[in-house]
Amino acid sequence: MAMTLRGKKVLVVGLGKSGLAAARLAIRQGASVTINDKKSELELAASATEARALGAALSLGDHPEALFTSADLIVLSPGVPRLAALDAARAKFVSVIPEVELASWFLRGTIVGITGSNGKSTVTTLIGEMCEASGRPTFVGGNLGEALSNAAFSTAAGEDGLIVAELSSFQLEEIESLRCAVAILLNVTDDHLDRHGSFDAYAAAKGRIFTPQQRADHALVPDGDELGTSLARRGAAHLHTFWGKGGEVRVEKGVIVDEVSGLRVPVAELKIRGLHNQSNACAAALAARLVGVAKDDIARVLRSFAGLPHRMVFVRELDGVAYYDDSKATNVGATCAALDGLGDLEGKVVLVAGGVDKGGSYGPMRERMEKLGRAMVLIGEATPILRKAFEGTPLTLIDATTIDDATAKARALASRGDAVLLAPACASFDMFKGYAHRGDEFQRAVRELPDGGGVR
Repeated sequence: MAMTLRGKKVLVVGLGKSGLAAARLAIRQGASVTINDKKSELELAASATEARALGAALSLGDHPEALFTSADLIVLSPGVPRLAALDAARAKFVSVIPEVELASWFLRGTIVGITGSNGKSTVTTLIGEMCEASGRPTFVGGNLGEALSNAAFSTAAGEDGLIVAELSSFQLEEIESLRCAVAILLNVTDDHLDRHGSFDAYAAAKGRIFTPQQRADHALVPDGDELGTSLARRGAAHLHTFWGKGGEVRVEKGVIVDEVSGLRVPVAELKIRGLHNQSNACAAALAARLVGVAKDDIARVLRSFAGLPHRMVFVRELDGVAYYDDSKATNVGATCAALDGLGDLEGKVVLVAGGVDKGGSYGPMRERMEKLGRAMVLIGEATPILRKAFEGTPLTLIDATTIDDATAKARALASRGDAVLLAPACASFDMFKGYAHRGDEFQRAVRELPDGGGVR
């Protein structure tokens, strides 16, 4: 249940966009807010200035235990690590909640929550566009774009509003009362094991999206997904399935079909490619129907949606080789989905992979590359781990030092009819500012490849 914040001492941990949004919301509710961050004021710069302008006090450079234990409420930004000061606060019965839970206390609109290892942003954006097409006040955010606390300042906060929220495992792992009228779990594959410690703990964090749901709510999982189904049943919501043979919204003979609404959209009319995006489209269409979006609005968005940056973006064709940027494939499951999307390729795949290893198994990726791949160009810290994981395959394995080096080597390895695919299966922070920076640099390098070099 929501706490009355007026006159309360609220500690916000983490001075990023989520922390600032939480502070702004808590201050509007009459709280006395302090923001704590391990970084210094010099490192935080503009964020520190903005926090003070909001009226928040700052505690920077450390995590003082007394600050934590004296708070009435602690609000965590996503990704805040395990802290001894948090343990001390909990021992004193201080309430500790994630930023998304704070936001939910002040939202009367219908919340659609989307989680999963892969596809969250695509499905969130699709549903958001469908909801906007309905004409109802709509907010799209959470782990994507704006922090969820900003929804409380939007027209979507009212009873007629639709709040479409991408929710990560970091945001979900400590929720208690964040109730989604529609909660979607797209998939669970190895990811963030460095944070959660085990696959089971990671899956449990994802599954918390269902726990606060009530009987009037809707839980959506892929048809035939036993893990997703078991997680969904931890809450009381009505279970719906999508995709697969038994999904309420599925693909039949090349057409996306929803027998309840009468929706029919040929897959050939989608601008996003790959089986994973067909599944994403089914999930979005089902969720949109459940919150009252008309089938014509759903169909129009499905036909017009061109995808998000760095998700299977076609860059160019050169000498009969197609180049694709899927830099957002930061885990093995996402890379497998990208490879599956090239299953009808005339030739083979030359995969550019590597970065910061996230602790999962590369087995599923190895199986696909043995069938679809020609070669791998390895980059970043994970190079020796990937090389070991793919030893013994017929693939050519080449190391590269930079993205330009990797792109040139991938070109040299490719034959006419092949695809060069950047789908790294790893985080990007060893060499880049983030996955978007990595993708931008790959696209630049591809466009700068000289014409007429020829392929085998």
